[in-house]
Amino acid sequence: MMRFICWLLFAVLISFTYAAITPTSPLSIGQTLSSSNGAYELGFFSPNNTHNQYVGIWFKGIIPRVVVWVANREKPVTDCTANLTITGDGSLLLFNGKSGFVWSSGEVFASNGSHAELSDSGSLIVKDKVSGRTLWQSFDHLGDTLLHSSFLMYNLITGEKRVLTSWKTYTDPSPGDFVGEITPQVPSQGFIMRGSRPYWRSGPWAKTRNYKLSRIVLTPEGSMKIFRYNGTNRELYYEAPLVNSCDVYGVCGPFGLCVSSVPPKCKCFKGFVPKSIEEWKRGNWTSGCVRRTELLCQGNSTGEDVNVFHPVANIKPPDSYEFANSLNAEECYQSCFHNCSCLAFSYISGIGCLVWNHDLMDAVQFSAGGELLSIRLARSELDGNKRKKTIVASTVSLTLFVILGLASFGFWRCRLEDNAHILKDAWRNELKPQDVPGLDFFEMNTIQTATNNFSLSNKLGQGGFGSVYKGKLQDGKEIAVKRLSSSSGQGKEEFMNEIVLISKLQHRNLVRILGCCIEGEERLLIYEFMLNKSLDTFIFDSRRTLEIEWPKRFSIIQGIARGLLYLHRESRLKVIHRDLKVSNILMDEKMNPKISDFGLARMYQGTEHEENTHRVAGTLGYMAPEYAWTGMFSEKSDIYSFGVLLLEIISGEKISRFGYGEEGKNLLTYAWETWGENGGTDLLDQGVAYSCRPLEVERCVQIGLLCVQHQPADRPNTLELLSMLTTTSDLPSPKQPTFVAQTRNKEFMAMGLTTVSKVTDSEILGR
Repeated sequence: MMRFICWLLFAVLISFTYAAITPTSPLSIGQTLSSSNGAYELGFFSPNNTHNQYVGIWFKGIIPRVVVWVANREKPVTDCTANLTITGDGSLLLFNGKSGFVWSSGEVFASNGSHAELSDSGSLIVKDKVSGRTLWQSFDHLGDTLLHSSFLMYNLITGEKRVLTSWKTYTDPSPGDFVGEITPQVPSQGFIMRGSRPYWRSGPWAKTRNYKLSRIVLTPEGSMKIFRYNGTNRELYYEAPLVNSCDVYGVCGPFGLCVSSVPPKCKCFKGFVPKSIEEWKRGNWTSGCVRRTELLCQGNSTGEDVNVFHPVANIKPPDSYEFANSLNAEECYQSCFHNCSCLAFSYISGIGCLVWNHDLMDAVQFSAGGELLSIRLARSELDGNKRKKTIVASTVSLTLFVILGLASFGFWRCRLEDNAHILKDAWRNELKPQDVPGLDFFEMNTIQTATNNFSLSNKLGQGGFGSVYKGKLQDGKEIAVKRLSSSSGQGKEEFMNEIVLISKLQHRNLVRILGCCIEGEERLLIYEFMLNKSLDTFIFDSRRTLEIEWPKRFSIIQGIARGLLYLHRESRLKVIHRDLKVSNILMDEKMNPKISDFGLARMYQGTEHEENTHRVAGTLGYMAPEYAWTGMFSEKSDIYSFGVLLLEIISGEKISRFGYGEEGKNLLTYAWETWGENGGTDLLDQGVAYSCRPLEVERCVQIGLLCVQHQPADRPNTLELLSMLTTTSDLPSPKQPTFVAQTRNKEFMAMGLTTVSKVTDSEILGR
């Protein structure tokens, strides 16, 4: 009988919609309170048609009902005469019939009376009757849902937090196991906690990155679901963490990197190994990784024990970072470099400089996006293992052992004397044996045999330096032999320079030198053989350019930038290449790029240091203005060359022969105009346009223009460059570059000058 009476009462009141709750007009079961814009509604509801009643707010007119806030989460009402009222002092009270009140908003002490209304943003608000001042609002007491005008909060002074709390189940709104909160650190990041343990982490939040979201819900399973309004309905935009994914906090342990894939996989950062091999074999990665080579940090020392930074792209920044305020990208690097306790750093657009002084926990690597994280490693982790020479003698008897021993000793003495004779001219030019450890010195007859006496059939290519031949040693190893021409502009100085420099440089994006040969007037450099020759044989060949689709071009661009970062920042020798161009990028069997030709390279100190040379050598079109006119070179002069190279890879056009339209616009002019008109997608080689990602192409064109800025200060440094190429951070707008005009006979002029010699005494050598 009582249930029938409740049903009858509900049927009578269901059509009543209130504008406000007042002391004389409480809200009863069956009645609702609507926002003025008709978007939200407040009233009593019963989850899954149970007998329990709750006061809640939901989206009006949406079926099934989507509840966004609940007042009495822990104490449902069961009496059909229950009502929500407001007292004279402004307190909301929920009465369960004659059983008394089960929920209260608390005292707010309104002096002139008050009323409660539902705002257009979905918040239940108690207002002062006269002043209209807000005395209490439901947005300050969140449930499991965050609407677009509500927010999480952490009061640094009082320690008070405003959090989300999941429902226990989808039909039970009482508090569940999961809490969503933000941290007090700067910048903040979001966490989902399961009890006292982190369950999911958002990563640092950039305030300049705005997202138009309509609702965030913390589910009973601990997932954060983000919805956005598409104009007609609210669609699911993002959900995390997903089961068996890298979203789960710390799944790979300290210094472990979770690679976002299906299924996810854990690996250690470079320079680290699993702490427990057995656990990793069983699929339990939570013990993480430990450093393979301990760090030895000695401030500004440049000795063997100095640490270096290894960049890792597409990273969700690890937990426990510290914010280094007001530092730019270069200062961020320097700050961490000179602080022995700094284990990693990242400069993030919209945030600034973050540094890590503790274990790197909860790092994730995405296939695209994310940030660039630079990790401190012992130098030996990047330098590679030095090759060692050994003499092995087999013995079958004591007599044979003596004979072979004497023969080996005699051969070793002859080889040593021959090498001493071959290198005496070189050592006269200050080349010391210790300068080239692990480098082989080949005899001419060995190279002649390997290359079939430098036959035309073995010739791979030719440049201003001379020719390159393919060879095969007696052990079957394939080599590339660079034979310098006597008429080459690359003389002994460049030859010795390349031997010393490249023998000490070890990186996957740098070509590896195996040895050299000096005999009479012959000067030979022996390299590892690159199956796919140089990049220009693809990019500038109308038949082969289609073999390199856009994704591969983008990967090649990133690989070259990583090699350049190693030269400028990570190698023991800080090196400026001075001749970076497409023909000096070699491609291995997997089409991985390797920077080559270090004949013009120079060592330098620091990162922004400039040096002057009276012998300007390089390739016209690739040389930075300040280098061509004044001989000043720095990290930024290589950046300029990279910018030209980048635009060539995008367009498939060579800067020295490109001419567009009747005016014969050069490549930089055309790139600038297309970027201003449509973001730069028209610059892309049309043969591979079908495979492109327009946003990536536009971003690369913009980066290329930033690299060819006239003033070195306007160009990014190498660390910033790699970050631009491997993340989706905001890019600055380039200024209009100073273009190099092109005459009809393809000779270059700059700023109206027909020859560079009119503005500098430097000697310019074309390559």
